[in-house]
Amino acid sequence: MDPTPARVKDGDPTIEDVAAAAGVSIRTVSRVLNKSPKVNAETRARIEAAIAVLNFRPSARARALAMRRSFLIGLIHNDRNALVLDSIQRGVVDATAPRGYEVIVHPTPLEAGAAIRDVLGFVERSRVDGLVILPPVSGIAGLAEALAEAQVPVAALSSVPIAGFADVIVSEERAAGAQVARHLLDLGHRRLGIVNGPADTASATERRAGFIEEAARAGASVAEAPGDYDFAAGVAGAELLLSRVDRPTGIFAANDIMAAGVLKVAAARGIAVPGDLSVVGFDGSLVTRMLSPALTSVLRPFGEMAGAAAERLMARIEGRQMPGPVALDLRVVVAESTGPVAAWASTSSA
Repeated sequence: MDPTPARVKDGDPTIEDVAAAAGVSIRTVSRVLNKSPKVNAETRARIEAAIAVLNFRPSARARALAMRRSFLIGLIHNDRNALVLDSIQRGVVDATAPRGYEVIVHPTPLEAGAAIRDVLGFVERSRVDGLVILPPVSGIAGLAEALAEAQVPVAALSSVPIAGFADVIVSEERAAGAQVARHLLDLGHRRLGIVNGPADTASATERRAGFIEEAARAGASVAEAPGDYDFAAGVAGAELLLSRVDRPTGIFAANDIMAAGVLKVAAARGIAVPGDLSVVGFDGSLVTRMLSPALTSVLRPFGEMAGAAAERLMARIEGRQMPGPVALDLRVVVAESTGPVAAWASTSSA
């Protein structure tokens, strides 16, 4: 049947107009709009042609009411790093928008009781169909159990597996920390330093453990400085490490923002990077290309991680088959801030 539409009277075309133009029932049109597999290819093509000719725009509100869903996804976070959050948000939107979902970004506190109350309250107010939860919120004790009890579909991101969540996209950050140490060791560095992330977060713990374990296997020393993923912590950590008599020749800052602080201090002290000091960050964010020298960093594929979490969440919401396992590639991307250990340092190393 030729999908030439009947004349639409006053107002915008309706689903009834599409059904009449395609010669099918309203229910069949609805199945096509909702991407149901229960429509054969020929009928689907006819309906899609009628939609295009009529320039039909389905009502999001009517669709949501008919399916008893809001088509809203909540993105829960407590991340002060705008570069990281932007990449993750774009990954979620790229995955959800083609299926008709909107994303609501919601920051939440990290204290367990307050966080659980806040997230449950957000779900009740917003009527979201499900949540994508970012670290460190995803690791809050009791949150997974509270959301499971409330029957809220969730997909989480984390650096370690989390009991209680049906879907967790795990990035192997301990192994990535070890890669950083190995990169510096292969360049001849034996006096290493690390500016840590917040001690109460799994990501910082994992990055530190991998780095220190790999350095210990090679017999290298590691001097440590506390940090919290902020630029000021990178500056303070670098001041501490670079004021040592046996100052490190290679420093791993647990994220790119703190690594920028290390580069600033090195420049202020007249320490050449990478001639006298190699610096490595973590995240592979946009800032790595904005710094001079360009920063060697662990590339963490935020968009891919967030998109994978969103795909699994939508499959769970819609009752579809779950996507296969996600293989994440965290790797050191070498830039200008790392190089061979200086001759003066190698001859004076322990």
